[in-house]
Amino acid sequence: MQLRTRAMLAGVAVAALGLAGCSNDAAPSAPAAGGGGAGAPPAAAANCPLASAPDPGNSAPPTGVPMASGAPKLEAKPTYKVAFSQNASNNPWRLAETASMQDEATKLGYQLTVTDANNDQSKQIQDIKGLIAQKPDAMFVAPITEQLGNVVAEAADAGIPVFLLDRNVDPAAAKPGEDFVTVIVSDFVQQGKRAAWAMAQATGGNATIIELEGTTGSSPAIDRKKGFDDAGLIVASDGAEVTETLLQSHPDATAVYAHNDEMALGAIAAIRAAGKVPGQDIKVVSIDGSRDALTAVDAGDLYTSVESNPRFGPKAFETMKQYAEGQVPVKLVLEDRLFNKANAAQNIESAY
Repeated sequence: MQLRTRAMLAGVAVAALGLAGCSNDAAPSAPAAGGGGAGAPPAAAANCPLASAPDPGNSAPPTGVPMASGAPKLEAKPTYKVAFSQNASNNPWRLAETASMQDEATKLGYQLTVTDANNDQSKQIQDIKGLIAQKPDAMFVAPITEQLGNVVAEAADAGIPVFLLDRNVDPAAAKPGEDFVTVIVSDFVQQGKRAAWAMAQATGGNATIIELEGTTGSSPAIDRKKGFDDAGLIVASDGAEVTETLLQSHPDATAVYAHNDEMALGAIAAIRAAGKVPGQDIKVVSIDGSRDALTAVDAGDLYTSVESNPRFGPKAFETMKQYAEGQVPVKLVLEDRLFNKANAAQNIESAY
């Protein structure tokens, strides 16, 4: 399956499209395992193994990961004064993550200070500096981009153990296990691979695809694109604008891959505005697993949403406690689900 993308928009990048497809010679395939959309599954391209392959699933747990031996220590005690630097609160995923941290801190009786960088990297740097001055026992950081490494290292220099959530920082600026204790993430590369698999199921391996990328320079955007490309997709780049414009510029588009559900839902609205039917004329695949996305999957507008669970609170504070009592690996990877027509309805109520 081939994909040529064109695009990049400052902030939230918008990638866009070109001819895609493993082959123009279609061959019959087994029905896809419960995707959205109406009608029979498309025939798989003859030389597109991805279109008839099983779900690649979660990645194997990381092995050979070193322990965090050089980071500032954390004393084991009944309660803690903790800080959390959130990079934004402008979407349901971030709001759910912050709520999860607050709920778990309240449950444990910890004092939690939360800052919100409003999607502004310079503000997050200043937020972290301000939190360092408050001398918390530990700090959690959800970095807006990988360029937050230097200020994370400043926290370590101040003797504060830092735990990164959902995104990493540049290891050249902040060394894992030394300048921060650990990073707790989903496997974003694997998420991209599963999205590519779902796209192949939805289209039979023949599609002209628009790709909507996440925040430029963030590890999810980098890795979700890499995973999609590593599944056998060919990628090139140049400039474009928003989904509605892309649909006008590329009326031959038959699929959309969105790095998050919010962009996917916007794309669905744009598809309708263009006089086309989402799930039929244009297949949409995304990542996150929000309630609205699962509702769209159940309705047939969205083919698949690969989960990226925002509820980090329990794992974050469990890891902090484990570190106070001993050692933890410098990287921890969460498991995520894949939601499609077969299981979306039963998971809507429990989604964020």
